[in-house]
Amino acid sequence: MLIREHSPLRAVLSARRLVLLATVAGLGATTLLMDVQSNGTFFAATAPALAETAQRPVGFGDLVEKVKPSVISVRVKMQEGADMMGADDNQDAPGIEPGSPADRFFRQFGMPRGMSPSQPKRKFSMGQGSGFFISADGYAITNNHVVAKAEEVEVKTDNGKTYTAKVIGTDPKTDLALIKVQGRNDFPFVKLAEQAPRVGDWVVAVGNPFGLDGSVTAGIVSARGRDIGAGPYDDFIQIDAPVNKGNSGGPSFDVNGNVIGVNTAIFSPSGGSVGIAFAIPADTVKTVVAQLRDKGMVTRGWIGIQIQPVTDEMSEALGLKKAEGALIAEVQADSPAAKAKLASGDVITTVNSQPVKDAHELARMIGSMAPQSTAKLTVIHNGKEQPMAVTLGEPPKERQAQAAPAEQKNANKAPLGLTLAPAASVAGAGKEGVVVADVRQDGPAAEQGIKAGDVILDVAGAVVSTPADVKKALDGARTASKRNVLMRIKSGDGTRFVVLPTGDA
Repeated sequence: MLIREHSPLRAVLSARRLVLLATVAGLGATTLLMDVQSNGTFFAATAPALAETAQRPVGFGDLVEKVKPSVISVRVKMQEGADMMGADDNQDAPGIEPGSPADRFFRQFGMPRGMSPSQPKRKFSMGQGSGFFISADGYAITNNHVVAKAEEVEVKTDNGKTYTAKVIGTDPKTDLALIKVQGRNDFPFVKLAEQAPRVGDWVVAVGNPFGLDGSVTAGIVSARGRDIGAGPYDDFIQIDAPVNKGNSGGPSFDVNGNVIGVNTAIFSPSGGSVGIAFAIPADTVKTVVAQLRDKGMVTRGWIGIQIQPVTDEMSEALGLKKAEGALIAEVQADSPAAKAKLASGDVITTVNSQPVKDAHELARMIGSMAPQSTAKLTVIHNGKEQPMAVTLGEPPKERQAQAAPAEQKNANKAPLGLTLAPAASVAGAGKEGVVVADVRQDGPAAEQGIKAGDVILDVAGAVVSTPADVKKALDGARTASKRNVLMRIKSGDGTRFVVLPTGDA
């Protein structure tokens, strides 16, 4: 197409570029980029990215009509004194330390009804959340914290009918629960998504905020892989679709009507939605629900190590190329890790050929595997990469706490602002390591959280039993031109690595 120099159309097209949206037969919405050249010639090109934008749904009416009948209101009857997470703004969540990051994040959406702090206590109180059917015969998913303290559970469907439900099983570590409604085999149900959503994808949440049954909100996926400190297997999807108290346990859908996640927590300084909500991803839900349905409980693989992230300073001290992987702080006796000859100071970088980004990701990977399965690891041991296979066990029912009170006895001065004593000379400290008798508050050790009563087990990979051993290890690191050194510390029943400078302080 040509436009003459002084034609009326040329006068109208005063700008050099014009973007037009046109519908090309058989191609849907297509973008044409028209570029007016000096000789008056137009050149056209399609823009697929903008075409995709043009194909976004105008509304969610068809989607909601399809999925809404599968969403239920979950109502529970709790015995007097039973806590329900987030029952009011001043109530502590069970198992969550008040004031902790998890306490600030984890706001339950189920709201007690007919009861407030100013009213006299009753024998029973009521709580409410959301859920959704995953099978025609009445299996439904909700949150563990919705039904954990329930004496009775009933569900109300989208058509207003009420049914009694039975709790099949719960998993507090992922905050999921499976319930069963008896009496029918034709409940409307939805499927869990096969693929994880992308950041920026549309999401539609359906639930019962503040007891308003069947409420629908929409937004996008804001982020993935969020760790909010709620549990060892945190892997939340963050969404900005508004959810509030009562949405807990309800589904978040993609535009195809598949459940991408189970709404479980919000960040809310005010108690209401501020556009930051968290959903348990569908992949996690599938794994947990399958076990709950088969066994009524969840068993996870256990390797028997204490781990911590690899910092930049640690990676330098360990001779790693980058600060990734999970650093083993301690190997538990008679554990799968001990049998496989894993050692403290080793760094696990892959599991079954999948990269391990940090310690939390390793915990999720191992926890997703079944006991007696084999985990194929890549381990950095003494600076060298080597493969290793570990047959996972089942987590022990109890952990044995080890107290290590320290007395200042036969103490000796050492660098780093520490006063040390051999563990064997301090009652109750055990036979291994060097006890920290005192910590100078302005020293580098105090900055790393080392405190009196801690036991230093090794320095720069060398086992220590006297203050002189600690000093010798530091001198050796300095001679090797290392600015930092790894020190393995036992504090109470936990063990961790800290990075300290090699210079005297």
